[in-house]
Amino acid sequence: MKRHETAALAADKDQPLRDDIRLLGRLLGDTLRDQDGVAIFDTVERVRQLAIRFHRDDDDDARRELVKILDGLSRDQTNQVVRAFSYFSHLANIAEDQHHIRRARAHAIAGSPPRAGSLPYALERAIASGIDARQLEKFFATAHVSPVLTAHPTEVQRKSILDAQWKIARLLDERDRTTLTPEELSSHEEALRRAVLTLWQTRMLRRAKLSVMDEVANALTYYDTTFLRELPRLYNTLEDHLAATVPGWSGEELAPFLRPGSWIGGDRDGNPFVTAPVLTTAMRAQSRRALTFYLEQLHKLGANLSPTTLLVDISDEMKALVAQSPDHSPHRDDEPYRRAIAGIYARLAATARALDDLAAPLHAVAAAEPYASCAEFGADLDVLHRSLVAHHSALLARGRLRRLRRAVSVFGFHLAALDLRQNSDVHARSVAELLEVARPGAGYAALDENRRCQLLLEELSTPRLLASPHVSYSDETSSELAIFRAARTIHQRYGKAAIENVVISKADSVSDLLEVALLLKEAGLLRPQEGVLDVNIVPLFETIADLEHCGDIIDRLLSLPLYRQLLDSRGGMQEAMLGYSDSNKDGGFLTSGWSLYRAETALVEVTQRHGVVLRLFHGRGGSVGRGGGPSYQAVLAQPQGAVQGRIRITEQGEVIASKYANPELGRRNLEIFAAATLEATLLPQQHDDPRPEFLAAMEQLSAHAFAAYRDLVYETEGFERYFWESTVISEIAALNIGSRPASRKKTTAIEDLRAIPWVFSWAQCRLMLPGWYGFGAAVEAYKKAHGKTGMALLAEMNREWGFFRTLLSNMDMVLSKTDIAIAERYAQLVQDETLRNAIFPRLKAEWQSSIDALLAITGQQALLDGNPLLKRSIRNRFPYLDPLNHLQIELLQRYRAGTTEERIQRSIYLTINGVAAGLRNSG
Repeated sequence: MKRHETAALAADKDQPLRDDIRLLGRLLGDTLRDQDGVAIFDTVERVRQLAIRFHRDDDDDARRELVKILDGLSRDQTNQVVRAFSYFSHLANIAEDQHHIRRARAHAIAGSPPRAGSLPYALERAIASGIDARQLEKFFATAHVSPVLTAHPTEVQRKSILDAQWKIARLLDERDRTTLTPEELSSHEEALRRAVLTLWQTRMLRRAKLSVMDEVANALTYYDTTFLRELPRLYNTLEDHLAATVPGWSGEELAPFLRPGSWIGGDRDGNPFVTAPVLTTAMRAQSRRALTFYLEQLHKLGANLSPTTLLVDISDEMKALVAQSPDHSPHRDDEPYRRAIAGIYARLAATARALDDLAAPLHAVAAAEPYASCAEFGADLDVLHRSLVAHHSALLARGRLRRLRRAVSVFGFHLAALDLRQNSDVHARSVAELLEVARPGAGYAALDENRRCQLLLEELSTPRLLASPHVSYSDETSSELAIFRAARTIHQRYGKAAIENVVISKADSVSDLLEVALLLKEAGLLRPQEGVLDVNIVPLFETIADLEHCGDIIDRLLSLPLYRQLLDSRGGMQEAMLGYSDSNKDGGFLTSGWSLYRAETALVEVTQRHGVVLRLFHGRGGSVGRGGGPSYQAVLAQPQGAVQGRIRITEQGEVIASKYANPELGRRNLEIFAAATLEATLLPQQHDDPRPEFLAAMEQLSAHAFAAYRDLVYETEGFERYFWESTVISEIAALNIGSRPASRKKTTAIEDLRAIPWVFSWAQCRLMLPGWYGFGAAVEAYKKAHGKTGMALLAEMNREWGFFRTLLSNMDMVLSKTDIAIAERYAQLVQDETLRNAIFPRLKAEWQSSIDALLAITGQQALLDGNPLLKRSIRNRFPYLDPLNHLQIELLQRYRAGTTEERIQRSIYLTINGVAAGLRNSG
């Protein structure tokens, strides 16, 4: 047992974490002193000590001295202090992540029972509840679990920074797993010093705005580090566990039920830079990554798989595969597996050239025919597998070959399904133009909903196309047609699994879906004569009103015979996406959560009545204000019937890095997602059947919270100005952290602002308003109406109803990250004193009211009493955020006063980066 494994099992489980934080802090301090001098090191160290003292003891003397030092910094010193504290936040995150891994290893080494959130735990519960092998086999055969990576307009990390951090994480991990001699320990610490120095000397900020393909490239790094390698291992471990623990398990290999997806390169909503050529290039980049991985693995497999026919026999189909191989080397005459693999490699190399103009990393032995499909490639690998198993070499088949076969089944030649997304208004304008040209006087835009649907259904019932090659359409319509035609070409090149979903933002009517159906018909992705639809048409319900009406919309849609026929060609499955971010911005945290719950319940009822399979796609962000929070609890908190083995969830921005940059943590997060889906589907949950009085109470709380939130955000005169002046939204809009604009339109209206920068800005000023505002007012009004009996009912709801408990737990987390004193300093940035004095006291009062209400309902004495891990994390990291926030305010004041030096801007952006790193899930 290694150093930290022993310590992790000791009484003080957090001592190794403190040791790592001290070690990394010391190395950063040494680097700062060596690079920038003793004076700035002494300043940073004094600021650090004062920040800890102030945060720990609420020491006013420490606060005053801290402010005096920070206010007295020169511009160069400010930049150096900002960099030091920003990097410390990153290093503390690395230490925390490593401690999670360490604790999991200690848990496994000690032989402890499976942990909640693991697949063994979920399976153990399932078996104990009477779930048998046949039921589990059915679940895995029909399940679809997909984390979908999306580009984030507030992702602040550069890939170079992530690479440097990953190097440090690997070195820490090696210290945990290896017993080092004194000489080795010294060498290892030197390697850590080099890694920290590299991090310090690496530019933290981008000098140019990200392109869409930059975002694609960034996302693909997580396939290299985590998905391509860890997902096959997760599948294989799961299959072995099922075979060992489930009586009557068939032993069949699992269908690829857990697969990542992507929006990056296909999400056009508000992003004019996503075009048909970009879509094609994005898919090619994905395919190249998959094929490169397969070629590398085949080469290694050929080197290792050396059985000779002098000692073992092979199957007849294996003999046929060997006979087709162009490898005729006399040195390998008796090594059939190597010869067969050489032939497979040659065919795959030809495939890479044909599909993606990709040269194989190593030359093939000879030219060969490319594979017609990924299934054909997988079939050749299966021949190797069956031959080994049939001739007493199953152990050889369980290594690299097994992992490669699993990777091919999960990732195909396309790597990940790439969704298309566009706003419904764009679709409507494109369809109106097509109809007007083909049917002059159609006047589609002026028609009511019924007439629109009637006209669309007429067109969908005929194979006649509307678009003419002899007509010049608007740029917008031409772009939409080009996107869908590109999707058809991608299907033909990479298979239909490459693009499976077309998501419609701001969907609020049946015609929104039929318009997309018509555009798909134009590209040959919908063929009326065959009754075939090649993709899923997915409405995204985002606003509170849309969520309230989504059940009716899907009901009317499924009542259309033509649409039902098309849906049947997709296996009778209707997907619907729910928008957490925009519904929160529209109606506030509590009403958004409740509206989403009711929408899911309505969709479950409607689809069950129509005999249709429902798959929900949850558009969650990293922060609680955008539907974030622990994934395990979030899945289990879904209403009855809302999961049923099928679920997709967006993974966004800084959350992608925190979940998947480290392969071990990445595998753990994927396992949590799969385990939660299994439990939510097969096991009865406490939230499955909330009592009528619980539902009635939530209706009342939601109504009160909605009124309070809307009154502040949309009905208070001057609030828009308050928001823009008291947060860093203006600076975020100018920061090179995404390919997509911060607003949908060129206005400052909150209605037009994207939900992501809205939440991110409130996080930066430490108010976190989208994650709690309105809750205190709602509970106060409910208590006034129902007294102690009402409060007792809310406490009962927290104990017995998973949905409500998860809601409060997430709010507990976000309130713990607020700092009202710091938020008050940001309020001073508002130039109009009358406006400032009219709004901030309301925010402060509601903040306190929300905390009081939360504690009263949960019975906690303080925030995070029930979450000691997060409490520890905040204790370790947040003292280092306070100086960053203070300096951010000072820099904003200078910048907004007219100091336009590039150095000031750069320092502001550095503080944004550092605060985001410290908060971890800020956007």
